[in-house]
Amino acid sequence: MVEGPGRRERKKQLTRQALVDAAVRLFTERGYERTTVADIAEAADVSTRTFFLHFPTKEDVLLADADGRVDSGVAAVAGAASPAAALAAAAEAMISDAWRGDLRAGPAGLRARLVVDNPAVQARLLQVGFAAQTRLADALREAHPDLVDDVDAAALVGALLGAVATTAVAALRRGDPPDAVRDAMRRAAELALRAAG
Repeated sequence: MVEGPGRRERKKQLTRQALVDAAVRLFTERGYERTTVADIAEAADVSTRTFFLHFPTKEDVLLADADGRVDSGVAAVAGAASPAAALAAAAEAMISDAWRGDLRAGPAGLRARLVVDNPAVQARLLQVGFAAQTRLADALREAHPDLVDDVDAAALVGALLGAVATTAVAALRRGDPPDAVRDAMRRAAELALRAAG
């Protein structure tokens, strides 16, 4: 029998979720710029120090699910038969995970709106995206060491994720509905993979 997370881990997850929920509510009600970390902590009934134990910056609340998404991409890379199949599987896993549900609601909806207009969110998303590219490139190289080296893996992953991310922003700016954004991201992934050969 597999045991679930222990009490301490469950409490940590609940606190983290309370912070995300409070942030989404406050960002929606007051606006992103007018909401402080202290406001979020107070709304979640925790200290500001506790906030920073869970999230390094205010922007990171919007990216709370990023590590899980990258984990799904890395897992897809590890199980694929070729570099091209690995990249296609990683792209699909990450796109499906990134835009689950309604893009107009919750953290995903708020992130989608803010990434179009807010420089601080855009900057943090670029930092998180670069870390994700590094992890995926390392996974690709480790999964297929005879076929790609460090430079090739970085170039392939960078081209793929760059195409997908910039296409998502373009579709969001255009006001596309969630399904159209997902379709645009998948089309971008196909184009990048075709170019990679």
